[in-house]
Amino acid sequence: MYRFNFQPVFDNLDMLAHGAWLTVQLSFSAMAIGLVVSVLGAVAKTSGIKPLRWIVDAYVEVIRNTPFLIQIFFIFFGLPALGISMSPNTAALVALVVNVGAYGTEIIRAGIESIPQGQIEAGRALALSPVQIFRHVVLKPALRNIYPSLTSQFIYLMLTSSVVSVISATDLAAAGADLNARTFASFEIYLVLTALYFLLALGFSTLFATLRRVFFDYPAGR
Repeated sequence: MYRFNFQPVFDNLDMLAHGAWLTVQLSFSAMAIGLVVSVLGAVAKTSGIKPLRWIVDAYVEVIRNTPFLIQIFFIFFGLPALGISMSPNTAALVALVVNVGAYGTEIIRAGIESIPQGQIEAGRALALSPVQIFRHVVLKPALRNIYPSLTSQFIYLMLTSSVVSVISATDLAAAGADLNARTFASFEIYLVLTALYFLLALGFSTLFATLRRVFFDYPAGR
């Protein structure tokens, strides 16, 4: 009969908490930078500049059709051959940004194209500048439309960040693997890790729901 022993977990809660905090930091950083990349990519895809569209199309297709694990390995192990070396945490952040940027580009592009042309024409009739039209007439309504899909992608990004432990990035999964290597309490450790990732996902969902109420819950005609 297996004897459950959570004592090694309790004795190293600070280690797991530190790993969880690093996962939160890594995820938030990747989300923020990835959102900027996504917006720029979506703008390029919806622009009339063909070379830009081709570059972004190639970027999106390559990232969406290759495994995230291979992308991490390429950035961490492959780029040093070209003289580009990064620490594990930096390589993890770059890989997450590159990955979420490709998926976010398609999500935001769909949101931009969902805005009726009449609204854009109305903005021009009010003598708004192209930047003002994009910011107030296109981008904010587009973000409101695709907010659920975009935040779901961000939560998936946080869960996917557990893969970065393969290059020794110091996230929650890496902390759990180190603890398991020292104590061999695999069942207890990974049960706790499962609960922690669930709580992190729940926390991110709550945060995003709050942000939606603050920034996007206004009458549809506004």
